[in-house]
Amino acid sequence: MPRQLALPGGLEHTLGPLGHGLLLTLAMTGLAFAGALVLGVLLAVCRISPVPPLRALGTAYVTVFRNIPLLVLLVLFVFGLPDVGLLFSLFATVTLTMALYWAAFVCEVLRAGIRTVPVGQAEAARALGLTAGQNIRHVILPQALRSMVQPLAGVFIGLALSTSLAAAVGVAEMTGQAEFTTLKYDQPLTTFAATTVVYVLITLTSGLVAGQIEKRVAVRR
Repeated sequence: MPRQLALPGGLEHTLGPLGHGLLLTLAMTGLAFAGALVLGVLLAVCRISPVPPLRALGTAYVTVFRNIPLLVLLVLFVFGLPDVGLLFSLFATVTLTMALYWAAFVCEVLRAGIRTVPVGQAEAARALGLTAGQNIRHVILPQALRSMVQPLAGVFIGLALSTSLAAAVGVAEMTGQAEFTTLKYDQPLTTFAATTVVYVLITLTSGLVAGQIEKRVAVRR
């Protein structure tokens, strides 16, 4: 009778919950980063706008969100929104909070990238009759994006790693599943070693993808 392959150290008990947690982590990371990108672009436009109230609004948002710990925001949103009548699922609330938080960092990356575009480029576009929106969309952002690839990859990696804080407010993402598995099977070393490997793979893969994108953009210069 053939012997069944046994995974060492209770790993067979770990992979199932961690696999579920990994999917939740990836979904949370992707959705939150997409939301942070959209909001970050709007904030960056406000930050470079010639309209003083818009600049003040963008500056105030970035200043507030960059100076509050993400865990504090998570607790505030998860327990505060229901108190004011805004009811969302726990996953949606945490993902929204992370998008709002990381949008401030995306905004600063975009603003720094925009500053790398020579002023003459914008002036030439205005001389050709482009509106402010067309100038940003067709002239400034395409050039600025070339210098934003690695900083944006850094934001993505930071966001992916920060999803582990969601476990503190009850989301059973990868770290939350690791804690649950440790309590159930008493295998902390195996569980957290596997979790560490997965986080490292996520960050290394993100860095490699960013490097490839940067090379392709550099060829087009």
